[in-house]
Amino acid sequence: MIYVLDYGSQYSHLIVRRIRELGVYAELVPCNISLEKLKQADGIILSGGPQNLSEKSALRIDKRVFNLGIPILGICYGQQLIAFELGGKVKAARHREYGPTEVTIKPKGIFSGMTKKQITWMSHGDQVTKLPKGFVQLGYSKNCANVAIADEKRKIYGLQFHPEVIHTLNGIKILKSFLQITKSKRNWSMVDFTKKEISKIKKLVGKDKVICALSGGVDSAVAATLVHKAIGKQLFCIYVDTGLMRAGETEQVVKAFKKSQRMNLKVVNATNEFLKKLKNVTDPEKKRKIIGELFIRIFERESKKIGGAKWLVQGTLYTDVIEAGVSIGKTAAVIKSHHNVGGLPKKFGFKLIEPLRDLYKDEVRKIGVLLKLPEDIVQRQPFPGPGLALRIIGEATEEKLKLLKPADKIIREEIKKAGLDKSIQQYFAVLPDIKSVGVQGDSRTYGYPIILRAVTTKDFMTAHWARIPYNILERISVRITNEVRGINRVVYDITSKPPGTVEWE
Repeated sequence: MIYVLDYGSQYSHLIVRRIRELGVYAELVPCNISLEKLKQADGIILSGGPQNLSEKSALRIDKRVFNLGIPILGICYGQQLIAFELGGKVKAARHREYGPTEVTIKPKGIFSGMTKKQITWMSHGDQVTKLPKGFVQLGYSKNCANVAIADEKRKIYGLQFHPEVIHTLNGIKILKSFLQITKSKRNWSMVDFTKKEISKIKKLVGKDKVICALSGGVDSAVAATLVHKAIGKQLFCIYVDTGLMRAGETEQVVKAFKKSQRMNLKVVNATNEFLKKLKNVTDPEKKRKIIGELFIRIFERESKKIGGAKWLVQGTLYTDVIEAGVSIGKTAAVIKSHHNVGGLPKKFGFKLIEPLRDLYKDEVRKIGVLLKLPEDIVQRQPFPGPGLALRIIGEATEEKLKLLKPADKIIREEIKKAGLDKSIQQYFAVLPDIKSVGVQGDSRTYGYPIILRAVTTKDFMTAHWARIPYNILERISVRITNEVRGINRVVYDITSKPPGTVEWE
């Protein structure tokens, strides 16, 4: 067991995920967890976070943890906290470091077997300026004297960079070295998780009826299948056609789940309800909350027709939770609300079942394979619960949906035809709330642009913009401007995450 103490980093749960990938069970816990609980751990990791140790409100740690004899690794703020609590000094850096940074390390201890020069991922404004007694420097960068520190005798280590992020090229090796120091057993797998989750759901639900918010995406599909494996015909899936779905979405969902998976599935056409509620709404946070609440109200209404449903299944992932600021220690910053996290009303008529809440997208896909779901479902493109309302900047109207749906379909068709659908993890169209002058058929036009967004990523916490060949981008542009009346321009978003997010809203 590895405990990861949550200090509010956007990457806190990513640390847990990386440890689990290495076959060791890890758990994210509040940073104020009791000393008695910590004594059960083989190793302890202190996450990063938005804290500043010069402030009285900064999150701290029980100093007695350093005397437990348990290996400890501090990451970013976690490193600063270790140094601060043990008598070192932490100050604001003259030059902040964000993004890829080359560091020089001493290839020993936690860095055994590595070259002196390493590419790491930095995201900090403060840094350790004086080491505590018993610590030595293991690494430095151009702007940070103590990128890596260690007290080998007490097995306490600190890293200013983030080894859990894929941009730190040897990050997994570093975490693996720490696990070897902890002597943890490698006995964690998705097979075990799946078996335990099915058993847990069966015990939790008993003989109650359950409804599932089935969108057709991989998250809700895997969540529904897990629950279906546990309770069978007690599960009733409800698919709400909001009118904000992609072209052909509803037909695909019905074919996949009602006919192939043979689940109880009811399709509710609520297009008019959603567009009416979204009239004159332009703020993305308001859109999410409106859509989230209407989803729940429809579920409540439909459950009455089913009769006696007490539970609601959602395909919430940890990326949804952490971006909505719902961290274990309640310390993460809100990046954006999600319809199934920040958008839920405080009072509604169901108890929640969220079997995927602690998992990332690729882990969910692995479970989908284990559950023998069709490949076209398991590898399906991610799609936000609020649908195209979040890919229309400004008010979502019927007119704009008629522009975005065919444009999005063209992008998906051309990416697949080019054989790039497996190497690009997400690709879609965005319709901004602006118009520009164009010329088509020797006549002046004043139409909307389409923004093409495509990213490559492993976990959706960070992402690179996809390097799509120019000839494919040109074909997409020509098709959209020729086939979708009202669109006269196509542009390509080349922003990575961070600083952007995958979705625009």
